[in-house]
Amino acid sequence: MKRRDFITLLGGVATAWPLAARAQQPERLRRIGLLMGAADDREGQARVTALKQGLQDLGWTEGRNIQIETRFAGADAGRMRADAAELVALAPDVIVGNTTPVVQALRQATSSIPIVMAAVNDPVEQGLVSSLAHPGGNITGFMFIDFQMVGKWLEMLKEAAPGVSRAELMFNPDTAPHYYVYLRSFEAVPRSIAVEVTAAPVRDTAEVERALAKLARDPGGGLIVPADAFTVVHHQLFIRLAQQHRLPAIYAFRTYVSQGALMSYGPDPYDLFWRSASYVDRILKGEKPADLPIQQPTKFELAINLKTANALGLQISDKLLALADEMIE
Repeated sequence: MKRRDFITLLGGVATAWPLAARAQQPERLRRIGLLMGAADDREGQARVTALKQGLQDLGWTEGRNIQIETRFAGADAGRMRADAAELVALAPDVIVGNTTPVVQALRQATSSIPIVMAAVNDPVEQGLVSSLAHPGGNITGFMFIDFQMVGKWLEMLKEAAPGVSRAELMFNPDTAPHYYVYLRSFEAVPRSIAVEVTAAPVRDTAEVERALAKLARDPGGGLIVPADAFTVVHHQLFIRLAQQHRLPAIYAFRTYVSQGALMSYGPDPYDLFWRSASYVDRILKGEKPADLPIQQPTKFELAINLKTANALGLQISDKLLALADEMIE
C-alpha cells in the first residue's frame, strides 16, 4: 500500500472512531414520577404494570431510557401531599397522578412539571383544567367516567334487584370531593325506575359498618359504590358487608365481581393506564400538556356474579345477561 493511501485510510478510521463512540453512548435517561391514589396491592400493581406496558409499547423501557419513581398514597390525604412534594423535589420530566385528590396535591406542589392524570373524575369541575378541549396549564390526561354513565348504575341495580326501592351512594367526601356531581347526575334518571337515592358519606371503616347495618334494617335497600381512593382501598370490606347484610350492590370495577361483588359497571382502569402512556410519550417528545385535550374512557365493562345473585335470591334478567362482558357462576 502506498504511503499516501495508508494515511488517507488511517484518517478515515480516525474520523469514524468518534462517530462510533457517539453511536454507542446510552440514551438519555428520562425520569417519570408516578403517584397512585390506590394501595400497594395486587390491584394497584396491575395498574402500574398497564402503564409500564403502554410505555414499553412506545419504546420506553425502564432502566434503559426511563426511570420511574412510584409512590402509593392509598386513601391517606396527608401522605398524598407528602409524596407529591417528594416527587416534585426529584424534578422528573413528567408526573402521572391517579385519583382526583392525588392530582390536586400535585397541582399544589408544582405548576411547571407536566402532569398526566390517569383515571380522574371531572377535572373541569374540580378546577384542575380549564376545559376538556384546551386544558391549559401543566395538567392533562384521562377521565375515569362520563357522569352521564352514573345513572346506569342505578338502572342496572334496579334491573338486577327489582325489589330495591332506596339506594345509598357511599363515598368518602375527603377522597371524593366530586361526589356532588354523582348526586346531580341522578336527577336525569327516569322517574319510572322508582328508586330513592341518598348520599351516604363515610370517612372510616367504622362508619361504613354502621351505615350498611342501618341500610339493611329495612327491606328494599341497595348500595352503589363509586370509585374513589377510600372505596378502592377498602373494597373488600364493602363486598363482605354487602354479602353479610344481603344488600344488592353495584361497583365500578370488574375485578371486584370475581371477589364476590354482585355486579360492576365502569371503564376498564387498565386500559386508561395503558392509554395514559401515550401522553407521557408525547410530553417526553416535546408536546405541552396545555395542547393535549382531556380524553374520556372508551372501553366499558359489565360483570355479574351469578353465585352472589343466587345467594341473594335474585334472578338476573336475560337483558342484563346479554349485556354482560363477564359472568361468574
